[in-house]
Amino acid sequence: MLATKRLISSFILSIGAIACTSVAWSQSGTTVFDGDWPDHHGGKFAQRYSPLDQINAENVGELEVAWSFNTGPIGPSAEFNNPSTPIAIDGVLYVTMGNTRNVGAIDAATGQLLWLWRPQEGERFDHAPRKGAGRGLSHYRSNGEDRILSITPGFQLVSLDAKTGIPDPNFGENGSVDLFMGLRNAEDDRYDDIDIGSSMPPFVMNDVVVVGPAHRVGMRPRSKSNVKGDVRAYDARTGEHLWTFHTIPERGEVGFETWLDGGVEFTGNAGVWATMSGDPEMGHLYLPVESATGDRFGGDRPGDNLFANALVAVDIKTGERQWHFQLIHHDIWDWDNPSAPVVADLPNGRKIVMQVTKQNWVYTFDRLTGEPVWPIEELPVPAGDVPGEWYAATQPFPTKPAPFDRQGVSEDDIIDFTPELRAAAMEAVSDFRFGPNLYTPPSLVDAADGTRGVLSLPSSTGGANWEGSAMDPETGIIYVPSRTALALLSVGNDPDSDLAYSMAFGVRVPRVQGLDVIKPPYGRITAIDMNTGDHVFQVANADTPDRIKNHPALQGVDLPRTGVPTRAGLVLTKTLLFAGEGGGGPGASPIFRAYDKQTGEIVAEIDLPNMQSGQPMTYEVDGKQYIAMFVSGNAGATQLVALALP
Repeated sequence: MLATKRLISSFILSIGAIACTSVAWSQSGTTVFDGDWPDHHGGKFAQRYSPLDQINAENVGELEVAWSFNTGPIGPSAEFNNPSTPIAIDGVLYVTMGNTRNVGAIDAATGQLLWLWRPQEGERFDHAPRKGAGRGLSHYRSNGEDRILSITPGFQLVSLDAKTGIPDPNFGENGSVDLFMGLRNAEDDRYDDIDIGSSMPPFVMNDVVVVGPAHRVGMRPRSKSNVKGDVRAYDARTGEHLWTFHTIPERGEVGFETWLDGGVEFTGNAGVWATMSGDPEMGHLYLPVESATGDRFGGDRPGDNLFANALVAVDIKTGERQWHFQLIHHDIWDWDNPSAPVVADLPNGRKIVMQVTKQNWVYTFDRLTGEPVWPIEELPVPAGDVPGEWYAATQPFPTKPAPFDRQGVSEDDIIDFTPELRAAAMEAVSDFRFGPNLYTPPSLVDAADGTRGVLSLPSSTGGANWEGSAMDPETGIIYVPSRTALALLSVGNDPDSDLAYSMAFGVRVPRVQGLDVIKPPYGRITAIDMNTGDHVFQVANADTPDRIKNHPALQGVDLPRTGVPTRAGLVLTKTLLFAGEGGGGPGASPIFRAYDKQTGEIVAEIDLPNMQSGQPMTYEVDGKQYIAMFVSGNAGATQLVALALP
């Protein structure tokens, strides 16, 4: 283990500045309406929308790779997965890449590298829980100066000069802020190895930069005790600490009463690992908070556990809570809030914020008051029989919109392509309990009734996940990608942890002859009209993969279009909806599709050089529209590719 003080002192910044060409650093364009893509999701509202329309239904089939940039030489070893999203400012793309999360500036028209900054973090990097390229970075402009802000794997907030890549000497200490400083629980003897970092970009709004933390995946935590996932804000110009929001309250703060029997003292996590969003005019920052320590067992933290699994609105300048709504009480399913809340001014006049979730709902609120737009009902949910667990008696159920993917598992969900496969699938699931209610809790791997866990939908990865959604501000329609992957909620004793139970060893989700035991589709895109809360269309996210289409047991069977259980990021323009097949599941193909926004019909399919791994974005340079994304996988090094018309 590495001591806290040693971790803090081991950070060294180095600069690799490559001045390859001159660039016109104009000050025109800081929004998607000027042809840029200045934020992770396009803008502060997190809509993943651009009004660009040069690429349209008539010509989209002509898209081709305009340029590509190979990240193989970046970092100590070749990069084979990059899930990040570039940002585009005044003809330059800014990206994170490589295993050590290097920051680069790339000419947006040619793909030529302009400069590269490398963090050198030594042992601090070695012990980081969130390595790799991360998912992007942020931009800040003040008094004609542009800064690029990034969070390193070793949990440092860095501000770089956008022209040169050199750390800003007026920000923090020589261009960086040590995010280990000020952590609650970090000086406790139980934390000789700080389990905290971040994969997401910081969020910048109204001269404030906000950082939310991520921890190690918590299915089998080493301890019931962990560092608390506080959200902290800094002056975007100087790096001065401004405020801290306690996602796990202290005595006297709102929410403290939802923690029983002292669990609030040692429990950690409840960070904001997803991207954030905000309303610059209202001054509201929207925080999608994750679950508390212990993804599958919460017996040591009885109570509803605010502000875990809540959507919280705070004042961007002060950090004061404006309102909150807890979407799950006492989470034991690992259904963190996974993506940026989407902010919208609807055509019907409503000003809303939407939280797309792993559990397949779009929770919708008045963004000023936090009042649900449609009723959200507290309904009874089943308790479990895991010794020592604490169960919430009710959970919030939105009445609108309807779920965008499946919830719960019963016999009706098991495949019936043929009588033989149906019989084999029912035999495969016979050792497990069904979870027909969305909130059926986990059970023991060696339960008294002979079962080995609960079969559940969705899985801990959703449903929806960090890819989020795309929102059309002109129509009020939101587009949500999701995956349908069976979960096994099974807990057992972990001899290496002081938790009574965590995710069980030696048991897996059942399959039959390599096939999923649940019915397709396995991935989909759903369009929802947020003016009314009604679904507009739902389509499978891909064709039926060869492993299903050509399966010997399915010859002669008329199969539906199954899609694939992958995570497909979206980008929306004035003319079209774009989506690849993403990664995270078997059977995906390197295909990028353009969809009709009103019907979901496929307008065009474009071949990519590899699998889409990062979310696509779009921008314009010198009157030409591009769509760019990272592609990875299939044993090939990562590339950043830009598509354009000939």
